[in-house]
Amino acid sequence: MSSGIVCSNMGLKAGKRIGVKGEISAGAKSFVLNLGKDQANLVLHFNPRFDVHGDVRTIVCNSLDKGEWGAEQRESAFPFQEGTNVEIFITHDPSNLTIALPNNHQFKFPNRLGLQVIDFLNAEGDFKIKSIQLE
Repeated sequence: MSSGIVCSNMGLKAGKRIGVKGEISAGAKSFVLNLGKDQANLVLHFNPRFDVHGDVRTIVCNSLDKGEWGAEQRESAFPFQEGTNVEIFITHDPSNLTIALPNNHQFKFPNRLGLQVIDFLNAEGDFKIKSIQLE
């Protein structure tokens, strides 16, 4: 996976939303959006997998607490296509993150770290960020 953009000191408070627009590469295997306090404390590791690590067209989510991974959560809905532009919105509150995907699909992932503020975002893999919107 190629390394992409890194944002820090974002100050995204609970109840607010981040929107990420980007382009999924043609021939994509997977991409990652990480949100959290820093790279060792991720409230959300969002990993759509087209065909990698034994997963095909599956979204894998997890959290990272002081460098230790939690339990993976898999989502079967997969509204992504290689070579297309997408927009992903993530809203967080003290108990959950709500991830809104294309085609009006959304799901929740628990705020396992109890973060009140998200300061860190990075993107990796077969995804080129075109814009980031904090609301």
